[in-house]
Amino acid sequence: MQQNKSTIYAAALLLTASMLFAGCTKNFTELNTPPTSVTNIDPGLLLSKVQKDAAFTEGNERANIQFGSWVQYWSGGLVVPTSRYIQQPDNGAWDAHYTLLRNLGQIRNQVLKGKEQDPAGRTKLAIARIQEVFVWQRLTDLFGDVPFTSTTEDASQVNNKPVFDKQEAIYTRLIEDLDTAMTRITATDDSYGNADFYYKGATASWIKFANSLKLRLGMRIRYANPQLAEKTVREAMAQPLFASNQDNAAIPTFNDAQASSFHPILNQFTNGSPDLRYLAAAFVGTLNAKKDPRLPLIAEATVTSKNAGTPAYVGMGVALTDDLLAGIIKDNYSTASMSTYFNKSLSTPIPCYVFTYADVCFFKAEAALLGWGAAPAAAETFYQDGIRAAMAMAPYNITTIPQAYIDAEFALAGLPQEKQLEKIMTQKWIQLFGRNYEAFAEWRRTGYPVLTPGPNKGATNGTIPRRAVYSSQEALLNAANYKVAVDGLSQGDAYVSKVWWDKKP
Repeated sequence: MQQNKSTIYAAALLLTASMLFAGCTKNFTELNTPPTSVTNIDPGLLLSKVQKDAAFTEGNERANIQFGSWVQYWSGGLVVPTSRYIQQPDNGAWDAHYTLLRNLGQIRNQVLKGKEQDPAGRTKLAIARIQEVFVWQRLTDLFGDVPFTSTTEDASQVNNKPVFDKQEAIYTRLIEDLDTAMTRITATDDSYGNADFYYKGATASWIKFANSLKLRLGMRIRYANPQLAEKTVREAMAQPLFASNQDNAAIPTFNDAQASSFHPILNQFTNGSPDLRYLAAAFVGTLNAKKDPRLPLIAEATVTSKNAGTPAYVGMGVALTDDLLAGIIKDNYSTASMSTYFNKSLSTPIPCYVFTYADVCFFKAEAALLGWGAAPAAAETFYQDGIRAAMAMAPYNITTIPQAYIDAEFALAGLPQEKQLEKIMTQKWIQLFGRNYEAFAEWRRTGYPVLTPGPNKGATNGTIPRRAVYSSQEALLNAANYKVAVDGLSQGDAYVSKVWWDKKP
């Protein structure tokens, strides 16, 4: 995401304002209860806070070491039991997402309510709804069925016992809501301006974002509802999508401000446990095997190899047993790179990516394999565009890819369709480093890259988890509706149950 200095400075001010606002929005039950409710908040502050918090939550230390270890970016360790398949309720992710949704619901139900057809509110409401769809998709992808239609309503009528909507119904509604929101975006309306971290309120950019999100929604349900998936994908492919890295949605980060403005991976290094800084063997091994030019910008050579004068990159195993962890010599394994992700002195800090052109290229490549909106022969071009876009993003900034890498990785033609999909998804997995929720969803959906579980059996009998476990608060305070949702899961409220769209044979 290219930004000039004035734009970055404005973003910094807004980021600081959104952080200061965190204290005001921490507990929305109290905040939104009349007669002390705050109804004159600038909707831009609410949007800024959601955009920043949503991005940082996906890549923070907890997400890295739980979901990021499940998809084998990070090794995890003894400090976070969930990285070793030891089941726990995921209260943090649950609460974080519903807090984001209450922020956005406040825009819709209080701050701009009644301005749906007013130029002062119409486009702002549409953008907020698109942002809601983004958050809702991520929430339901993590858990499956979730309270949807009975939540984020008027604060004076808070429902503490909402029903859990079926994920299939949620997806259908999200697609419909995106279509409606796009029809309401009007270039001449008031917009969010600099309060919008993604696009500074640019309506054409939000149309691209919404269509690209629609493409993602359609591809996610490919194996669960092929008919709706194909219809949704074809419609999205026929409309404006992200067309370059200039369209990337991202949040700027700052290395010379308070820790909450650091890139989440840098914050993990600066403020987290040293045990949680090591990359996983599958990830580092894949980069090594492919001679990927991003390797030294993602991983640090091991201390042992550098001391010996022969720098080498080695990832640590995931979900290790107590005995294996006790024998670990950490100097023999790679952390994230000290030149990029763990570098506090970067003159241009790494943006925290939310949704990118490379994502869209890989979705288009997969859609083309199926003939959905493009001919199968186009898959190779889309795939290659995705690799180029991913490498050109900060902190890699690689615009000239080594010919040997092109020769080894760029060809799809002539391979069986499933092998083509595996190549597409493996490159997508590399590109999604730092975006753990999305990587976890795409790995579950397609099965690629093929990952071997760690040796610790945990609660899954040695298989990689397929979903997050509901908040313990729901089990306690919303027991009847929670039970209905759990009864609909194949193996109960457990890591090994699958969400509705996780149906690939």
